[in-house]
Amino acid sequence: MNPLYERRVAVTVRPARAEDGEAVREIRNHAIEHSTALWTRTPQSPAEGATWLAAHLEHGSAFVAEAEGGVAGFAVYGPWRHLDGYRHTVEDSVYVREGRYGLGIGSALLAALVDSARGAGHHVMIAGIEAGNTASIRLHERFGFRHAGTVPEVGTKFGRWLDLTIMQLPLG
Repeated sequence: MNPLYERRVAVTVRPARAEDGEAVREIRNHAIEHSTALWTRTPQSPAEGATWLAAHLEHGSAFVAEAEGGVAGFAVYGPWRHLDGYRHTVEDSVYVREGRYGLGIGSALLAALVDSARGAGHHVMIAGIEAGNTASIRLHERFGFRHAGTVPEVGTKFGRWLDLTIMQLPLG
């Protein structure tokens, strides 16, 4: 096993605050610019980032992980679909700062999301993951998410078609 993945750091997960906005936006924009985790090519402006985070803060569904003196990751959950028939289903998003992978930060964040969504009375949590992102798939599997299906070639980024793996965790 890679020694990097055996290392853990002390991680504190807490509800996000408005002043975390720039750190969250930096992590998000890095994912936009360098990965297939977010299927857009357009980085968030400071105003867009603040508006996006404010919506999650209003619902109490945003968390940050602090490790070794700074924000090392963030996670949110929100509506899976916006029709009222889906109102008990949420979708999670977990992001770890570049260079901080494999330290237990993603696990700490996902644990906080699952606990929060359960506490809020949600019934199911969905994860939509680019099918080649085996680290995220394994993370979700460790928390009991199961594979619900893969939809081929539903997105594109960096000049290639992307498959979407859907994972599901019953919360209730």
